[in-house]
Amino acid sequence: MRNRKFSNYLYWGITAFLVISACILLVFVMIHMDRVGAGMGFLAEILMPVIYGAVLAYLLTPIYNRVSRGTEHILKRHIKSEKRARMAGKGAATAVSLAVLFAVVSGLLAIMIPQLVTSIRGIINSLPSNLYNLEMWLLSFLDDNPQLAADATEILNHTGLQLQTWVNQNIVPNLATWNENILPNLWDVVSTVSNSVMDLMTVLKNVFIGVIVTAYMLNIKDSFCTHGKKAVYGIFPLEWANRIIAEARYIHRVFGGFIIGKLLDSLIIGIICFCGMSLMKLPYVMLVSVIVGVTNVIPFFGPFIGAIPSAFFILLVSPVQCLYFVGFVFLLQQFDGNILGPKILGDSTGISSFGVLFSILLFGGLFGFVGMVIGVPTFAVLYNLAKEVIEHFLRKKELSCNTGDYDGLDYIENDQKTYIRKQED
Repeated sequence: MRNRKFSNYLYWGITAFLVISACILLVFVMIHMDRVGAGMGFLAEILMPVIYGAVLAYLLTPIYNRVSRGTEHILKRHIKSEKRARMAGKGAATAVSLAVLFAVVSGLLAIMIPQLVTSIRGIINSLPSNLYNLEMWLLSFLDDNPQLAADATEILNHTGLQLQTWVNQNIVPNLATWNENILPNLWDVVSTVSNSVMDLMTVLKNVFIGVIVTAYMLNIKDSFCTHGKKAVYGIFPLEWANRIIAEARYIHRVFGGFIIGKLLDSLIIGIICFCGMSLMKLPYVMLVSVIVGVTNVIPFFGPFIGAIPSAFFILLVSPVQCLYFVGFVFLLQQFDGNILGPKILGDSTGISSFGVLFSILLFGGLFGFVGMVIGVPTFAVLYNLAKEVIEHFLRKKELSCNTGDYDGLDYIENDQKTYIRKQED
């Protein structure tokens, strides 16, 4: 009896210690948020090759699993040792997965780079004539609309006066010391270029090491999952361990289905954009198709982000073709949002349209482009976790977990748990 009482005291003492420690840690993090953020950024920079490798390994896992199982199944007929067949299957799967990765990257670069160089060179070479044509078109348009021309002239005159005032106040007084500032400014330019080159070299180094990490992670992922399950069941009570494992499977299903499905969806949209623009004989087909395909990875805002610079490039060539392109992208976005996207992704996230918009704005603001890509599945996981916690407490109170039972609810009667609804007038 005394031992049980002592165990209860020990349990509550450890619980209180952990809660107080967590509160102290939270307060410390909030006070020193800048230092904690800098430390996390430094740690992420060090582990960037591992992050690249983990992402690539996750994307290549479906190919790896299929090749590994198929090769192992074939080799078992000819090799008596099951261990040797499994090792050979892993080696073949790793080689095929990396070969697919290199083939996809090399193929995309071989297709894109010449077309992009040609498109960009064409934009630069035709920029003066395109600007002249745009100017003539605007003048012709303004000649047909005298009132609009008068308003535009007034705006231009006002802008010119503001520009002249700014030049007189900020540029002219500094001309005397311009020669003294040339060398420091030149050094800043050289330093910026050097830092950009070093950043590019660092990214290439991280990607190269990340590919090596990918090969290792593909081979140890099963062992890693096994040790992870062992640790979870060893640390947590059985009921909580089962919930953690189930939640991990849900996270894998949501992220895997959404990211891989979104990549496939964006690839198809890029191909359709290329074919459609080729049929309509629009300019900069490859450049615009790449922009539209890449930005389509971002849910909701992606098509608009890609359409704006693309429409500007086409506008420099022909305003009429720009209108055709805008209409085509609008139809393409409707096709993707209503037909292709649901067909590929299905209801993989289980969140509403507002949830999609909210998650993109939140995680995009926090983590930039990466946040906009992974924001939707991350929010879906957090939403599902909050839903399970709420339903857990509802079941403890012996209340319904069906959302429809709370529609129009006035209150719940305490004794019989009767749902009392509002009486309509």
